[in-house]
Amino acid sequence: MVAQISNSTEVRQSAILGLGVYRPERVVSNDEICQTIDSTDEWIQSRSGIKNRRFAGDEETVLAMAIASGRKALEASGLSGEQIGAVVVASSTYPLQTPQCAAVVADALGTGGSAAFDVTAGCAGFCYALSVASDMVRLGTEDHVLVIGVERMSDSTEPTDRSVRFIFGDGAGAVVVGPSDTAGIGPVVWGSDGSQAQAIRQEPDWLAFANDPTQRPWIKMEGTTVFRWAAFEMGKIAVQAAERAGVALEDLGAFIPHQANGRINEVIARQINLPESVPVSDDIAETGNTSAASIPLAMEEVLRTGKAQPGELALLVGFGAGLSYAGQVVTLPPLAN
Repeated sequence: MVAQISNSTEVRQSAILGLGVYRPERVVSNDEICQTIDSTDEWIQSRSGIKNRRFAGDEETVLAMAIASGRKALEASGLSGEQIGAVVVASSTYPLQTPQCAAVVADALGTGGSAAFDVTAGCAGFCYALSVASDMVRLGTEDHVLVIGVERMSDSTEPTDRSVRFIFGDGAGAVVVGPSDTAGIGPVVWGSDGSQAQAIRQEPDWLAFANDPTQRPWIKMEGTTVFRWAAFEMGKIAVQAAERAGVALEDLGAFIPHQANGRINEVIARQINLPESVPVSDDIAETGNTSAASIPLAMEEVLRTGKAQPGELALLVGFGAGLSYAGQVVTLPPLAN
């Protein structure tokens, strides 16, 4: 007789136990951006809702920002690094393909050798990583998982490219996911549309760059295609995520969509008939689009400004390169001081 594998059948609930973010010191205004692109402050604000964004300095590397936000998330959760069983980093701008960013972060935070891996899913990366962490906790794979979204988009956009340079910024946000008596992270609704992969892309690839160093890879985007896709498809994902969590939109304390474009978020809110009583994160106005860092930074914005309170429900929706998307309802966590 073949021996049987023993595996736990216990399923528990998961929640976000703490949130921490890192925002680079340097604030870059639209006027400064317009020094290298043919545009104006008025045009940028009218098309995107962006007034300022943060650009990281030499010492504010992807790794440094990830560690800083992770440390704050640990502080907010009241846990030590040794209590973290896995670290998951969502990023598209970590400059090394190996070793993974998460392993170095785990060591820096004193986890004592936790599991560690990176996730690349563009602007949906944080929501992807959050879902994976939630499942790990629910199934008992780990008791506590640190999830980090971090980007240095200023390194990835060509300074004179009018189509993308004004959109992106830098930053990091982290959460600790752990067990809970009640459900604090709802079922994920996620997917991708690879038929539109060219809409947001890196061009050329790194092999081409190795063969011709004068052709540096940059992020390219077909803005109209992305706007139409996000504005008219993400509303469906938002509604599905709320329905799967068994939550009415009226029950939400906040709607936190990816901060890709303020106008897109306005369209999504109207499309789903979001009640006026539910605040929508507008972190993009001062932070820009920080890709995988966007959702945790926007979560911090609604808590810091008092738009929503810890313990209230929030609907998260991430979308971007891939084209990928993910959404889930969460209970808002405590915020690091």
